[in-house]
Amino acid sequence: MPHPHLSLPTVTASAAVSFHRLSKSFVGPRGTVQALSEVSFDIEQGEFFGLLGPNGAGKTTLISLLAGLASASSGSVTVMGHDVVHDFAAARRALGIVPQELVFDPFFSVRESLKIQSGYFGVRHNDAWIDELLHSLGLTDKADTNMRQLSGGMKRRVMVAQALVHRPPVIVLDEPTAGVDVALRQTLWQFIAKLNREGHTVLLTTHYLEEAEALCGRIAMLKQGQVVALETTSRLLAGRAATMLRFKTDQALPAALSAPLRITGRMVQITAHDAAEVEAILAQLRQAGVVVEDLEIGRAALEDVFLDIMQAAPAATDHAGTQP
Repeated sequence: MPHPHLSLPTVTASAAVSFHRLSKSFVGPRGTVQALSEVSFDIEQGEFFGLLGPNGAGKTTLISLLAGLASASSGSVTVMGHDVVHDFAAARRALGIVPQELVFDPFFSVRESLKIQSGYFGVRHNDAWIDELLHSLGLTDKADTNMRQLSGGMKRRVMVAQALVHRPPVIVLDEPTAGVDVALRQTLWQFIAKLNREGHTVLLTTHYLEEAEALCGRIAMLKQGQVVALETTSRLLAGRAATMLRFKTDQALPAALSAPLRITGRMVQITAHDAAEVEAILAQLRQAGVVVEDLEIGRAALEDVFLDIMQAAPAATDHAGTQP
């Protein structure tokens, strides 16, 4: 049976990005590793789309195939209708990719780096757009600074600017806020949200699930190279409508507490299905003498949905929305 959070997609020529029956395997010292298995889904033009999954799920492989940095074992990928293999130049011009790694040329200033990046795509006389990028990403006062003199966060901002310097219709953000400060995260998301409102398609991979929940209209979840969830964010959350109790405590919880729970350090999260169960859980805690701090009662977040799906065993028929 299909996974309950898996909606079978219809691949269309008008999609901004289309993955069709995409598979990728690697031959390693221990034999063949299947990184992706029959992955098919579309990202529509103008979408803010999230790609989530644990380490090793296949996200980086999928983006490498999208960028033309690796070859698929089978299947195809198109960007704005251009095949990434047979029409590579056009497909690459339609993409702006912000990779996880900080890659920069230490011999040039920020502005020079952006001009050089523009030249790779045959773009000239775009000084006004470069100035807008510098301003929007808080880099104006660093424009003439050598790249090697920038902090890690500032280098990350430059990488975002480089990805956008040729005004691509599709923006790919691969863990763009990993290890960066709150100021950069806010600056980046304000600017990317503005570009998305103006019609740019955004594909985001992130381990910060609160970012995905706040930004993405639709989400695909990868596990072991297959899509195990493909749905709008609101429907994913609606499918997990349980009440969540969150609190802190230094004490051991009573053994009789049977509700599903998750413990992270001092933080405890317990799932309840209705108000009566909430009352019963709190009564058990009181009777056991557990002192509760900072109690919150709310609905499930995307993190709860993600953990539920990742902890479930993948069905043999979950072939990532495979087309008939």
